[in-house]
Amino acid sequence: MKKLIETLKNIWKIEDLRQRILITLLFVAIYRFGSFVVLPGINPAMLSQLQSQTAGGLMSLLDMFSGGAFSNASIFALGIMPYISASIVMQLLAVAVPYVQKMQREGESGRKKISMYTRWLTVAILMFQAPGYLMNLKMTSGAALATGISWSYFMVPAVIILAAGSMFILWLGERITDKGIGNGISLIIMIGIIARLPQAFIQEVSSRFTAITGGGLVMFLVEIIILYAVVCASIVLVQGVRKVPVQYAKRLVGNKQVGGARQYIPLKLFAANVMPIIFAQALMFIPLTIVQYSAPENASWFVRTMLDHHSWTYNIIFAILIIAFTYFYTAITLNPTQMAEDMKRNNGFIPGVKPGKETAEYIDTVMSRITFPGSLFIAFIAIMPALASLLNVQDAFSQFFGGTSLLILVGVVLDTLAQIESHLLMRHYDGLLSSGRIHGRGMAAY
Repeated sequence: MKKLIETLKNIWKIEDLRQRILITLLFVAIYRFGSFVVLPGINPAMLSQLQSQTAGGLMSLLDMFSGGAFSNASIFALGIMPYISASIVMQLLAVAVPYVQKMQREGESGRKKISMYTRWLTVAILMFQAPGYLMNLKMTSGAALATGISWSYFMVPAVIILAAGSMFILWLGERITDKGIGNGISLIIMIGIIARLPQAFIQEVSSRFTAITGGGLVMFLVEIIILYAVVCASIVLVQGVRKVPVQYAKRLVGNKQVGGARQYIPLKLFAANVMPIIFAQALMFIPLTIVQYSAPENASWFVRTMLDHHSWTYNIIFAILIIAFTYFYTAITLNPTQMAEDMKRNNGFIPGVKPGKETAEYIDTVMSRITFPGSLFIAFIAIMPALASLLNVQDAFSQFFGGTSLLILVGVVLDTLAQIESHLLMRHYDGLLSSGRIHGRGMAAY
C-alpha cells in the first residue's frame, strides 16, 4: 500500500503525465455521458423490449462494445465498431490493391491518405448500419417514438445523428491518443466493456445463491478461480517474448573499432496483439447488421446460427477467423526481409545463419512457429464464454471468462500502465512494479 501511495504521488508530480491522465478521464467521462443521451424523439421508458433483446445472444456482445449505448437507443448506439470494420477493409486492400500499397510506402503523407479513406469508408458503413439499427428499433420498440412523430420523418435525422455520434467517438479516441494516455480507440472499447462488469457480477452472484441448481458459494469460488487462471494466462500471452540473438561485428568508425556486442531481437509470442480478435468479432457482427432489416425468424438457418454466439458453428468460424487474422496481421506488422536488411546494414548477423535471404527466412520461420501456438491460444480464449455457459454461468458474466472482452481488458490495461511507467522512468522515478518492467502490448493505432 505504501508503494502504491508513493507511486501515485510521483505520478501527480509529473505535470505532463498528470495532464494526460486528467484529459483521458475527461474524454472518457464525455463518452460515458453520451452513452445515456437518448436519440431525440425516443421515450427511454418504452425501450424495455430492446433491452430484453440485447440481454442475450450476439446483440449482448454488440451492446457490450457500445457500453450499453445500443440498448439505450443512445446517440452513440453504433459505437466504434463501424470504424473497426473500415480499418479491416483498408488493411485487406493494402495487401491486394497496388494503389493502397503505394500509399503505405509514402510514409506520413500516405498514412494520412489512408486515414482519410478509412474515415470516408466508416461514414459509408454508418449509412448502412444506422438504418438497420432504426429498423430493428421500430420492430422491437415502435411505441417508443414520441406522439406526433412519424417514423418516416424520424429516420433521416436519426441516421445523421447516429453517424455523427460514432464519428464523435472516433474523434474522442484520437484526442486521447494524442493528448491523453494509452491508445484512445482501445481505451474506449475497454471502458464500454468495464461498464457492464458490475451489473454482470451482481447478476452472477444472485443466480448462484438464489437458484436451486445454482451451486452456491462453491460454484462461485470455482468460477473466480477459473477466471483468475484465464487472466494470468492472458497476461503471460500478451507479455511473452522469444529473443533471437544478434551478433554485431566490429567495424571501423574513423580510427576506432566499434561493435562486437551481442543483442537480441524480441519477437513477441502474440505480435498481433488483440487486433485479430477485434477484426474477427467485427466480421461476426455482419449477419446481425443484415438481419436488422428484417425479422430474425425470416432469416436462414445459417444466419440464425450465426446470431447465437454459443453455437458450434459460430465459435468454429470465429476461431478460424482469429487464427487467419493472427497470421495476416503478424505478416503486415513484421517484415523479416526488412529486419534482415537492417541487420546486414549495421554489420549484424544471427550466429549460425548467413546474412541476407537466409536470415529473413530464419526470422520468418521463428515467427511462424511462435505465431501458431499463440493463435491457437487466443482462439481458445475467444470461445471460452461458450464453454463457461456450459457451467450455467450467466451470459453477461461469461463474456469476462475470455473472448474479446478479456483480452482487450488485459491488453489495454498493460499498454496503458506501460506508458505510465515509461513517463515515471524518464523522470527517474521508480516504476509501477519493483520486481520488473511492465511490458505493454505496443498496440498500433487503428
